[in-house]
Amino acid sequence: MPLKSYGVLAARAVDRRREGAADDTPHFQIHLVDEAGTHYRAAVNVKSQESPSELLYLVDENFAHALLEKLPAAGSGWTVLPTDAGGAALDYVRGEMLDRADMKKLPADEPGPDNDLADVLDEHVQRAIADADAALYVFGERWGPEGGTPDKIFGFEPGNGVHDVHMNQGNSERFKDQDGVWQDGALLIHLPADDQWIALFLAFQSQSWNTDDSTGHAEDADDRPSEPTEPSEPTDPSGPGGPGDGNTPAVRIHSALVNPQGPAPERETITLVNASQAAVDLGGWHLADRNERRVPLPAQRLEPGATFTVAAADGLQLGNRGGTISLLDGTGATVHTVTYSESQARQEGSPVVFDA
Repeated sequence: MPLKSYGVLAARAVDRRREGAADDTPHFQIHLVDEAGTHYRAAVNVKSQESPSELLYLVDENFAHALLEKLPAAGSGWTVLPTDAGGAALDYVRGEMLDRADMKKLPADEPGPDNDLADVLDEHVQRAIADADAALYVFGERWGPEGGTPDKIFGFEPGNGVHDVHMNQGNSERFKDQDGVWQDGALLIHLPADDQWIALFLAFQSQSWNTDDSTGHAEDADDRPSEPTEPSEPTDPSGPGGPGDGNTPAVRIHSALVNPQGPAPERETITLVNASQAAVDLGGWHLADRNERRVPLPAQRLEPGATFTVAAADGLQLGNRGGTISLLDGTGATVHTVTYSESQARQEGSPVVFDA
């Protein structure tokens, strides 16, 4: 099912807030006001809930495209857009606005200047805030107005805004219900004094760019490269995609004991299985949680059909409110990622089984 209310917000930026990478789902928050005096908040993702956590981004500081002539007037507020070709709706795959190969990945928030996605957004949004004539166009899904509820970031009433300011198709199974064509999000900034349009495009590494023309669903689950600017390497016959179940990883996460019985400190464990017909050397492999905290696996040879249980130690956190676990091979590539819900984690003493 596509987004419930897709469109574009045309307004002026008056403030912004950064959220740190330690937050579960950090955003770059923008406070906007339209010509009628209506306040909005744009919540722009800077980190993925799924591994890899770094978003892909592209900044085009000289954006030129036919859709610019179809945008609503600057400052006109929220406009619902038909999700089809020929109008102002965006589609990263079909709209000929960008090349995936030009997108790079950046962490959400790192110490120091000019080294993370929040820095990139801050640079351009602050420039728009400082220019009284600058106009912002925020593409995404509308929420609100939330009558009687103040905005949780900027405090204006009623709460009101735009989110999903990123590619909205080719999602993983977890977010597949948000897929659609001609409903992608982005941020456009117009600086009339400089006769300049700046476009900021965002996508998750877990998204596929090979999508169905009707539903926007991924047609090839393997078309989600962690490094879209480089060709893929040949498959290692003893690694993921090797002998075994076709596209199924040779070694994968079978289960996790997220909530062991007894008082803290609990002994949480993760069990792996080698589903292939060849032994796999686990030297240099790691497990990672949703915040990219990693723990190395003991170097050993995992025989075909064998399982191996490792303690979640050294800072790896399996939260009781849901989480993500990723398995990384010796090159650092993500081999397998699983997620579990809060209700699954509440089952004290019972492992969450991902691969029955």
